[in-house]
Order: sequence, then structure tokens, then C-alpha cells
Amino acid sequence: MTNTTFPHVIAIDGPSASGKGSVAERVAKYFGFHYLDSGAIYRLLAYAAYQQNVAWSDARTLAEIAAKLDIKFENGEAYLNGEQVSTHIRTEQMGKGASEVAVHPEVRTALLQTQRNFRQTPGLVGDGRDIGSVIFPDAGLKVFLTAAVETRAKRRYDQLINRGETADYDLILADLQQRDLRDSQRAAAPLKQLPDAILLDTTDKNIEQAVNIIIEAFKKASQTA
Repeated sequence: MTNTTFPHVIAIDGPSASGKGSVAERVAKYFGFHYLDSGAIYRLLAYAAYQQNVAWSDARTLAEIAAKLDIKFENGEAYLNGEQVSTHIRTEQMGKGASEVAVHPEVRTALLQTQRNFRQTPGLVGDGRDIGSVIFPDAGLKVFLTAAVETRAKRRYDQLINRGETADYDLILADLQQRDLRDSQRAAAPLKQLPDAILLDTTDKNIEQAVNIIIEAFKKASQTA
């Protein structure tokens, strides 16, 4: 564990569909902390580029768009340029786009301060791929939250079906495998478990169990800091 600084930060990193977003939101609510969904920021960038017909491979233009993003999160909804776009950015297409735009070092640099600005009193719970390694390296608690890729694919499949959308388990599994490879092998801030992060495998755990483990770990880290 690193020393707990103020405002407090709990950094939860992990692969796609590991459940880190749901877990992070509940942990934030428990402590009364702010919440940063870094994945949503990259989805918003992918959507903004899509609106402007900019290819997700165009690093220079993406970085320019990223530097001017007008984004806001309020009551669980995401806003881009004042427009509520939560439904638009939560599609599988924008999830793929987020993973593709995130590989560019120029984009990650452009969004660095945007993410750090979410650190406000009394604290923040952030989830993503590099929250503990790059965005908040001094986080009081770092968690690497993961699960078997088959488990993650089944969870994503069930999520889509419950939303009334069509879904193909095999396609979802293949997409997650591709995202894992892209996220772990990219040159800029690759996804990896940090030496000072606790490993939390949720393959056989539900959300409540994962939330409780993180809550207790942060309490312990705060007492020993």
C-alpha cells in the first residue's frame, strides 16, 4: 500500500467487463466519495470522434478533440457538450472505440489532467486501466480487479440480454480477448497489476463481496498510513 494522501483516492484497475465500474460506484457511495469512470471518458472521446467522422486511428486529431472535450457526469449520466449521451456511449461499438483510441500516447496525455481534476474532497474512487499507475500513483489503495475472460463474457452477455439487446456470447468472448491483448500490450500505460496493488479475482465473487473486500482494505490502509 502507498501512503494515504488527501483527498483520498481508491484506484481500481482491471480488464473490460470485470465489474470494476459497478464495484467502484458502490465503494464511492459507501464512503461518500466522488467517482471517476475513466472508461466513460474514452467512450465519450470515441463518440465525439465518431460524430465528427474522425477515424479512431487518427492519433493527432483525436488528441486535439480530447483536449477540448466538454464532459460532465451527473446523477449517473454522461454529458458531452451539454447533451446527455449515456445510451450512445454504452454500446458495444463505443466500447470497442474506447479501447482503440486509448492506445494512442497523445490521447492519454491529453486526457491526463481531465481525469486528475476529478480528485476532490473528501475523496475519489476511480476505475480504469491506469488509474493507479499513471493518473493517481499516490492512491491510498490500489486494486487490480479481474475475472476469468469466460466469466466476464458471460456477464456482458447477460447484461446485454437484460437490456433487451441482441447478443452473441462467442463474439463477446472474442472481443474481450482482443481488448485484453490490446490493453496489455499497448505502449502507453499498458494494463497490468502493480506491485503495490491488491489482486481481487471476482470469478467466484459477486459485487457485494468485492465491494466489502475493498471497503475493509481501504479502512485498514487508512489506519496504517
